[in-house]
Amino acid sequence: MNARTALGKWLGTLDPQRLTALLEERDLPLAAGYRRITTFRELAEYLLTDESVGQGLAAGTAGELELLASIAALALERHGPVAGGEAEDGPRYPWQQRKPVPPVEPADRWVPERDVLSWFEPGEKRQRAEHALTRLRERALLLPAPKGQLAVPPLLHVRAAGFDGYGRRADRLLTTAYNAPEIKRVAANLFGEGAGRTRDQAQELITALLADPARVRALVADAPVRALELLDHLVPGPPLLRTHCFVGRYGSQYAGPDTKYVFREGGSGDEGTDWLAERGLLIPSGPDLAELPYEVARALREGSSAPNPRLEPAQFTATATAPLPSGWEGEGGTAAAAAAWRAELVLRALAAEPVAIRKAGGIAVRDTRRLAKAAGADEADTRLWLDLAVNAGLAAPRNDEPALAPRGRRNSKAPKPSARLLPSDRYDAWAAAPAAGKLLPLLAAWAVVPAVLSHWPDPDETPVALISPQDEDAVTLRTGVLRALAVLPDGHGLTGNARGFTELLALAAWFQPALRGHLAADAGGELTGLDGVLDRMAATLTEAALLGVVAHGALTPVGRSLCRLLEAGAAHHYPAVPGADTDPSARGEAGLGEDLSLRPALAKAVTTLREDLYAALPEPSDTARFQSDLTATVTGAPAPALADLLSAVGDIESEGHAVVWRITATSIRRALDAGWSADELLDGLAAASERDTPLPQPLTYTVKDTARTHGRLRVVRSACCIRSDDTALIAEVAQARGLTKLRLRRIAPTVLISTAPPEETLSALRTAGYAPTQEAETGTTLLDRAPTDRAPCLVPTLDQAHAAYGDPARGAPASARVLAATLTSGAKVVAAKG
Repeated sequence: MNARTALGKWLGTLDPQRLTALLEERDLPLAAGYRRITTFRELAEYLLTDESVGQGLAAGTAGELELLASIAALALERHGPVAGGEAEDGPRYPWQQRKPVPPVEPADRWVPERDVLSWFEPGEKRQRAEHALTRLRERALLLPAPKGQLAVPPLLHVRAAGFDGYGRRADRLLTTAYNAPEIKRVAANLFGEGAGRTRDQAQELITALLADPARVRALVADAPVRALELLDHLVPGPPLLRTHCFVGRYGSQYAGPDTKYVFREGGSGDEGTDWLAERGLLIPSGPDLAELPYEVARALREGSSAPNPRLEPAQFTATATAPLPSGWEGEGGTAAAAAAWRAELVLRALAAEPVAIRKAGGIAVRDTRRLAKAAGADEADTRLWLDLAVNAGLAAPRNDEPALAPRGRRNSKAPKPSARLLPSDRYDAWAAAPAAGKLLPLLAAWAVVPAVLSHWPDPDETPVALISPQDEDAVTLRTGVLRALAVLPDGHGLTGNARGFTELLALAAWFQPALRGHLAADAGGELTGLDGVLDRMAATLTEAALLGVVAHGALTPVGRSLCRLLEAGAAHHYPAVPGADTDPSARGEAGLGEDLSLRPALAKAVTTLREDLYAALPEPSDTARFQSDLTATVTGAPAPALADLLSAVGDIESEGHAVVWRITATSIRRALDAGWSADELLDGLAAASERDTPLPQPLTYTVKDTARTHGRLRVVRSACCIRSDDTALIAEVAQARGLTKLRLRRIAPTVLISTAPPEETLSALRTAGYAPTQEAETGTTLLDRAPTDRAPCLVPTLDQAHAAYGDPARGAPASARVLAATLTSGAKVVAAKG
């Protein structure tokens, strides 16, 4: 039975949930495009393609890749090479696209499972290997095979050499890298002057020597110690070395894919590198990059011990003792609570006064600063809260109605509608939720958004909020960092020095092998070219600390839950955000929605994250401590109703483990302008007082005195009149110098008229120290209320996110879940008929 038929039969045994998880890992239907898949056999055919296998490999750890590579290498040894499988030119990683090659039948290249398990000592290591093989079978990276046999997909057979850490063949490298003088120079170093009259003859001599393992080992036996150290590093793979041994023939500024290289005059400064390069054991493959040929590594690996795939990450050494207290007392819980509260303040400010979106995109800096000031938040943090809110579906842009074109411009185009950022229709339920419910969608969005939101690599570029996430490596980096931190010993955290960061990146690359491209080493064995990725990693850790995901350089319980959410495949669904559309006030498994109920692994991860948030964040406080200095102090996070009351009557003065509001005559007038009465304010404040203690007399007097003068002036909506029963007050206002711009005119003992509109008149009177209210034509007081505009949420559900890539008219699957349900239901019908 061939591999396609066997895989199709195995797929037919899966339940819809397991099949959905497999298809979503392989990015179906996104990767399938307009492909019409109607049977398990067609699905099996697709899953065996290089594109699909590459998606599966990218989701694995370096340990799983090493195990698969070792199995493919064993098949290479037992069955010989396949066409196109000699690590030809192409991407350095097996999951990347490459040129088509002749088909390979995995069923012809089985290897015994017992031979693979024999690489591991009996006991824990062998059990770990058996578990890894089971996991790879579940992900269809090990194909169905007779009992006791292992089969890997065609891509692994084709790329076995390169995937096992080998470089390309010497003949290809020499042809690509050198012109005739350099080829003859290498031949002369190996065989003496005059070896090979032509380039072809010289190259044949070189490749013949390198193809003979005995001659390669004899050559290396005379190598200097430094060269042997480099070979010890390169032979196991990867075969790449950062070096200054070569330069482009026409200078480094002309380096490109077809560049020819020459030896740097005076050498590289490293004896070992120069010795290897002079003898063709290192060949240039890019600017400041050299490659160990396949034949050399193969010769030096012969007679070595059995493969030893490392199924566990390496020990992390750059740690410091940093005990992390649990619960609310810990730094992580404090940071999480502060994050929920600060995000709430920013979105409250946005709800009170939405901001315009620039035509060039993003939010204007002045608007971001206004929101930051209103929320008492840092400007950079405010940008982060706005971006997370948009990605979590709590805020969304909305186009306003376009202005009418002026008369007489019949041929002019209608002006583009202006756009504003508004709270979404999810906001009100979110604002009423506890702190844990508020933080859940923001954390879920942070985990999957493809951007390091706070990182701005260009120092000359002004950071703005509301960016378009386009960093494909951001989620990979974030996932790798969180998974690496998860293996730190208890009571230890990451050291904040350069060594700690580079070691963290190396460990992150074990969990996310796509990061290995950043780990090329120089001749001294040091990692190079890390500035950009280390900056992004530092920004990722800063964001994680702000959100309570990391504290003292270690993962908090919330951070571990977020890591499990990523391991469950949450990022596969972006722009959908698993967990963001759940009921923010619910607990446990309640309010998860249909999308998650059909994906058990994701549902479990979201539920765990929610419960850990509730454990880390205390129940909100609904009482405050009022003092005679007109301050109100709330320990912990305030309940939404209490926060509304205190924010209406006071201004936040300080935050931390407690939030302090300062109550002044100005802030009381603001509450009265919004429709509160003095009695309502005093009753509400008294009800919120701790242990039912009476309000301090200074606070009571201030509220009553402010209310006594409030409303003595009335602004009449008639463009515009000012009236008051206090004739002396009217006379005072008419003569006030600060109000001359209103051009006030007294038309009666109790009435003034103004040339300014009511809103401007109200503002000017308040600035001058008066406390007016606005009055309608009917005589009733008009209240200053915050706008209640809401925009529709633009974040799709999980199924909608996948359906965006389908085309039912052409037969493409609407989503992975729909495809899985369709295939499994069809299989049941066939089985029933049979």
